Amino acid sequence: MIKVLIADDQELIRQSLQIVLGTEKDIEVLDAVENGVEVVRSVRREKPDVILMDIRMPEMDGVVCTQIIKENYPNIKIIILTTFDDDEYVYNALKYGASGYLLKGISTKELAEAIRKVYQGTAMINGDITSKVVKLFSKMAQTNITIQVGDAQTADLKETEWKIIALVGSGMSNKEIAAKLSLSEGTVRNMLSIILSKLELRDRTQLAIWAVQTGVVNRGFGEEP
Repeated sequence: MIKVLIADDQELIRQSLQIVLGTEKDIEVLDAVENGVEVVRSVRREKPDVILMDIRMPEMDGVVCTQIIKENYPNIKIIILTTFDDDEYVYNALKYGASGYLLKGISTKELAEAIRKVYQGTAMINGDITSKVVKLFSKMAQTNITIQVGDAQTADLKETEWKIIALVGSGMSNKEIAAKLSLSEGTVRNMLSIILSKLELRDRTQLAIWAVQTGVVNRGFGEEP
């Protein structure tokens, strides 16, 4: 059972999320709170697996809350719920360790699947905002956030793995990468896990930043890296 905490300052959204997720047999909503301060309190008490975090909340917003939670409970996954005008908030939330972000208004099926994927260790980013993701990754790559990967760690990467890294850096989802490389989505997911293990990176976001910082994202697919 995946234990979920909902954080949103709008009561209607909290109630709606509780209702729709309550129909999923493998998901249990432990609590629903209205700001970051209450999130911290609830986490101490409930120990959720995944937090659905609104980015703009009173008293403590989703960015600060994400930083606090990931510093103290690194295994808890956080999905940021956002709108199109929250770029700076989302950028900082990803920087502090959020596992991805979704647009409010996402379908029930997509939301439940996102929770499952994040719980399993996959970063999840709404497909409608790929261009924003690329801009965010590029911005993060240009800051003092440096993702260190040694030559020894990249030595064993195969050509297909390099291609997957480049496409992740371009903001593509597993489904899009699978279509691009004529692979199954499951194969891409497994290969991504292997890549993260080889490079000793935490998640898809770190991999994307590294791909942008090192220029891997711009390499031609027919070329050996």
